[in-house]
Amino acid sequence: MLELNHVSRSFGGLQALKDVSLSVPDHQIIGLIGPNGAGKTTLINIISGLDHPTSGSIRFKDQDIHNLAPHQIARLGIARTYQNIRLFGEMTALENLLISQHRRGKASILDTLIFSPRYRKEEHDLRENAINWLKRFDLADALDNRAVSLPYGDQRRLEMARALATQPALMLLDEPAAGMNPVETHKLGEQIIRLKAEGMTVLVIEHDMSLIHQICDAIYVLSFGQIIAHGTPEEIKNSPVVIEAYLGQDDHGAA
Repeated sequence: MLELNHVSRSFGGLQALKDVSLSVPDHQIIGLIGPNGAGKTTLINIISGLDHPTSGSIRFKDQDIHNLAPHQIARLGIARTYQNIRLFGEMTALENLLISQHRRGKASILDTLIFSPRYRKEEHDLRENAINWLKRFDLADALDNRAVSLPYGDQRRLEMARALATQPALMLLDEPAAGMNPVETHKLGEQIIRLKAEGMTVLVIEHDMSLIHQICDAIYVLSFGQIIAHGTPEEIKNSPVVIEAYLGQDDHGAA
């Protein structure tokens, strides 16, 4: 579904990404891990159109997307969450989900002005879709609450629900479990696995290795802007290269 081929990104003299190639197959959950500063969020920003590669190509469903704007990429069926939550704080939880679905609306300006049957049905369907996602993430009781007033964990789930309300084919999750306790993290993992069962494809950045091992079919490891390992969760867990990247070596070369 998603293919990155020899993607590099430089910021002046800083090489944030170097010759990164990875594949995200249909209906799989792929993890992207690595130490802080490895370039993980830069990579997600490039995939979602917030940034563009210095070199290399990105293809989504056999279409080149590396030079497209974020709204164009969203229309193709890619949605994302952010490492730092970006909700509309003064809007309610329900309003956050409704506004995320604007690209799905087909009613014309005239339909809106005359409150036509087409417009009313569309608004009803979008509202029902939003409410269903709020229920899915145990946020139904908070649908009229301002997003900024919600607990941190609820804001994390709301941001994910907002992205999913757009009905994407590919979901990019940037540290979705940040700030969650182990029980919340495990429950989030079950939700992500359910998305896969329903036909969605997921690329997830996460530092919580319990979540990564719970949900991922395969994992890529990024270190200093380069892919240093790729394999199953068990292979990555036991990889000396990965252990060294996280823990370093002592003077005798041992991790």
